[in-house]
Amino acid sequence: MEFLELVSSRYSVRAYEPTPVEEEKLQLVLEAARLAPTAANRQPFHLIVIATEGREAELQRIYSRNWFTQAPLIICACTVPDEAWVRMDGKSYADVDVTIAMDHLILAARSLDLGTCWVADFDPAVARKVLGLPDGIEPIVFIPLGYPADEPRAKRRKPPSEFVKYERW
Repeated sequence: MEFLELVSSRYSVRAYEPTPVEEEKLQLVLEAARLAPTAANRQPFHLIVIATEGREAELQRIYSRNWFTQAPLIICACTVPDEAWVRMDGKSYADVDVTIAMDHLILAARSLDLGTCWVADFDPAVARKVLGLPDGIEPIVFIPLGYPADEPRAKRRKPPSEFVKYERW
């Protein structure tokens, strides 16, 4: 699959088949996340792979949509803010780094015919408790991972003329 075809065919999956994700495919998407660039190569993140079977009620306390636990796996991406590179003006790149890693994971999943959805609207306090996160570890995003049971909808994206500037603002 050509890269732009891969990117344009990725969509937010909100219905999943119960078919398990093969271990080989799981390892490939995790490897894609591992290979993602991070500021100063600090790699300030951890991924938690969660099997949903038998934990649906507990996991839906984190995010209550039914489709969230239809996927056989959910990956929680967490940052370790104390390990992140910080720009001279104090801007931490922890969230940027985990976002790049998750984008790599999501695109790798699509290349393997797996579906994902970026879930940021979760309850962080509940996530911390359910996952037993220690101090200093911050949950950033949850990514259900499985075979899609829905069809993509048309994407609405701004044309480049609305967000691309050349040379100066």
